[in-house]
Amino acid sequence: MAEIEPTYLYKLVPSTAPVHQPIPDRLPVSEIDQQSGFVHLSTALQVPNTLKLFFKDEPLVYVLRIPYESVARDIRFEDPEGRVCGPRPEEGLFPHLYNGLKLGKDEIESMSVWSNDHGWEKSLGAAKPWLLY
Repeated sequence: MAEIEPTYLYKLVPSTAPVHQPIPDRLPVSEIDQQSGFVHLSTALQVPNTLKLFFKDEPLVYVLRIPYESVARDIRFEDPEGRVCGPRPEEGLFPHLYNGLKLGKDEIESMSVWSNDHGWEKSLGAAKPWLLY
């Protein structure tokens, strides 16, 4: 478990799986989440590297903000699997949601759409007030 509990967790969704408003009861499950048996999430501190490593070629991503308190009972902070994303020790443990792969309107507080305009730095800078640990 992380030493300081985050206020929010974030799910990054690629442009190939658009998230529409209103957010449905249950979003489609990504292939990596289906294979892992849990929903891969990031803290605000982990989002920049998650974008750069897994979404570097995406034109945009949907960033879903999830209040930690609402899913805390189903969260495990674990090391990422080395074969999936390699060691990232400077980022600590990653939040994994074990709730039967359900992510939808009951879990998601808000959503932001970020553009990969020659890198993620511009979107990350604009999102600072919203991207909270």
